[in-house]
Amino acid sequence: MKHDEVAKRVLADIGKDNIQAAAHCATRLRLVLKDDKKINQTALDNDPDVKGTFETNGQYQIIIGPGDVDKVYDHLIQLTGLKEATTDDLKKVAASAGKQNPILNLFKLLSDIFIPIIPALVAGGLLMALNNVLTAPNLFGAQSVVQMVPGIKGFADMVNAMASAPFAFLPILIGYSATKRFGGNPYLGATMGMIMVLPSLVSGYSVAAVQAAGKMPYWDVFGMHIAQAGYQGQVLPILGVAFILATLEKFFHKHLKGAVDFTFTPMLAIIITGFLTFTIVGPVLRTVSDGLTSGLVWLYSTTGWIGMGIFGLFYSAIVITGLHQTFPAIETQLLAQKATTGGSFIFPVASMANIAQGGAAAAIFFATKDSKQKALASASSVSAMLGITEPAIFGVNLKLKFPFICAAIASGIASAMLGMFHVLSVSMGPAGLIGFVSIATQSIPLFLLCAVVSLVISFSTTFVYAKRVLKAPAQQPETSDVTGEPVAPTVSDEVIVAPVTGKVEDISKVNDQVFATGIMGKGIAIVPDSDQVVSPATGIVTVAYPTKHAYGIKSNDGAEILVHLGIDTVNLKGEHFASTVQQGDQVTAGAELGTFDRTALKQAGYDDTVMVVITNTGNYADVQPISQDTVQADQQLIALTAPSANAPVAANI
Repeated sequence: MKHDEVAKRVLADIGKDNIQAAAHCATRLRLVLKDDKKINQTALDNDPDVKGTFETNGQYQIIIGPGDVDKVYDHLIQLTGLKEATTDDLKKVAASAGKQNPILNLFKLLSDIFIPIIPALVAGGLLMALNNVLTAPNLFGAQSVVQMVPGIKGFADMVNAMASAPFAFLPILIGYSATKRFGGNPYLGATMGMIMVLPSLVSGYSVAAVQAAGKMPYWDVFGMHIAQAGYQGQVLPILGVAFILATLEKFFHKHLKGAVDFTFTPMLAIIITGFLTFTIVGPVLRTVSDGLTSGLVWLYSTTGWIGMGIFGLFYSAIVITGLHQTFPAIETQLLAQKATTGGSFIFPVASMANIAQGGAAAAIFFATKDSKQKALASASSVSAMLGITEPAIFGVNLKLKFPFICAAIASGIASAMLGMFHVLSVSMGPAGLIGFVSIATQSIPLFLLCAVVSLVISFSTTFVYAKRVLKAPAQQPETSDVTGEPVAPTVSDEVIVAPVTGKVEDISKVNDQVFATGIMGKGIAIVPDSDQVVSPATGIVTVAYPTKHAYGIKSNDGAEILVHLGIDTVNLKGEHFASTVQQGDQVTAGAELGTFDRTALKQAGYDDTVMVVITNTGNYADVQPISQDTVQADQQLIALTAPSANAPVAANI
């Protein structure tokens, strides 16, 4: 890569006088622009040295890659005469320019709280769906499966108990996650959640009926009558409680020292928060929460299929903003009260939108002649139809625009049909083709009909239009030898080891779209349970930033590996990180690169997940994670397979 030429091209596509401030992290340029409309997006999309672009929190981000982005940034600064800035400086500039939307920040906060607990809710939802299959009549005949096979009734009862647990004890899950996000001790948050669902309290599902009957028990405290009401299935009350708890805990940590702090801070935080929970916060937010749920049900009941159609039309646009991450909070409330709401209309609409985006991406796969575009479309279309749409939306459909629009129209039509047929979900689950398992039994055939409509319309309209407008890509010059034959990058079969000890996770689930969508390459995520970071391979350190939050290693066998410690941790400017290597150092697999204070990161509100990415993924025939749930540092993590001698030169996507 010729860094000066890349900087010049980026500047030409952005506009020299269009940049207010510029910073960079381990993989991307981060820019605050004066006018987003001046961007030549087509030119950036076609630039072979730009791996992708996106906009978030008032920043336009251009993905260059580790080991190159800092050099491109230096040339960019020289060409523009701008002052070098940190990512924190950039946030301040974006905020002062009015580009940071406080509402979007709120949505981001809610998504940070709910994303970690979604697996528990999905597990409960699928178990609920299984219970529906076993107990619902008219699914496999006039009688339910339990009636036809009485011997499995006990099993069905067990499944129902398991399915109910995540929703009945929802305040515990949210208490843990929310308190952690607000900077408090998550175990104290879980404790407050337990207090709110104590069996000795009136169940949250029965509070309204017990109050109406005049049978609510009360505590008499200083002349006040405090209702002994529980909060099963409630969302908003525990969010408010977690915020108060974390705020009090931080206050006491600041003003109490040593043994006094250790002994009395948890007790004081719990007793004060608990008192406020049952006297003010809980009752007020329960009323707000019930009102919100009733309002949504009223809106659905009033607007019917028209409202569902509009919701479906704009659902994927909502995904772009990240707003959809707040829907679990609303949907959980609808499901917790499904005896009165009938279920959730959000999940069926989300399924139609995801299927439509997948269908549009699949159409591009069949219509395009661009190998890079085809590779992205093939994987992302399947992912979208199974419920994960970000790769399809950001990697394919939005770049071409028309597939996104075709998918939105298809989703709107299918969602309007859902409204006509009154299709609702009775549990959470995978919002895609297999989402029928979460739909009310009698509505499953209608859900599948709407799914087919969404898929067919999005695929056919996108394919027809794509065949008219897509052109064959311009050929990029290939590296060749003296005979003029293409030369494949020099890589060999290799096994990459884990840089940290911890729990292995799918990288597509991390809360950073650059890593989650695979733009930087294939890899794996690790939730660490130790502070030491070791080299994943024997080779040379190509990236060792002063912020110490990321390392680049080029192995002796040709792998280019990025180890990124935490999400957005570049903002810490090296605080809580220590490094033992410098750029250019030779390292062996398992040798220490540095350390990081995971506890301090989490207390500061940062996700400490470690990403391990093969940034030259395209040079390999296969990049395959080695299947395991947990891994020790220096244990095998990723297997790399080099292309055969006769294989064509791969596109580095």
